[in-house]
Amino acid sequence: MARPEMKSLRQKQLIEATLESVAKHGLHHTTINTISGLAGMSSGIISHYFGGKQGLIEATQRHLLEQLKQALLMRVSGHSLTPKQRLMMIVEANFTELQRSTPATKTWLSFWSQAMHEPGLARLQNINSQRLYRNLRFSFRQLLNDEQATNAAKQAAAMIDGFWLRSALSQTPELAFAQAEHLCKAFIETLVSTPGENTCQ
Repeated sequence: MARPEMKSLRQKQLIEATLESVAKHGLHHTTINTISGLAGMSSGIISHYFGGKQGLIEATQRHLLEQLKQALLMRVSGHSLTPKQRLMMIVEANFTELQRSTPATKTWLSFWSQAMHEPGLARLQNINSQRLYRNLRFSFRQLLNDEQATNAAKQAAAMIDGFWLRSALSQTPELAFAQAEHLCKAFIETLVSTPGENTCQ
């Protein structure tokens, strides 16, 4: 295997090991040793590829962000979708099997908590929030006026994030996530069907 391919493979394995470690031990108790042990690699390789634990943690969050992005692109690229259909695809992309898996949910929850103290994680979380808002607003603007589209995008983003969080913390997350996706879609349906009545002024 060529060296760039080996590097990419090892980085992917270390990111997957980080997700697993955070799921098992939490972010605070995840260490270079717990990650390297799960990956079956020496601890020094983390510093070699990522500059240390913090670099790997941020790379792991970027991985989850990239998966969110790709999940949406997979649903919309090459398809002739109405604005409402695209809005539904945005919801689906946030509730994929990966994003509601135990490693991903526990890692996201840890990231959100730690983002208040780590500028690098806070920056990545802001990118995530703004990307969701902009994607929603792009489609809402094709159905509503500018003010209504802005308000609708803010409301829908809060609904998606809020339901995702409640589902991740639920004692029955699989059922909760399925209901959450359905309710988010129903909320968007209401926003675009009666725009003047359901967007805050």
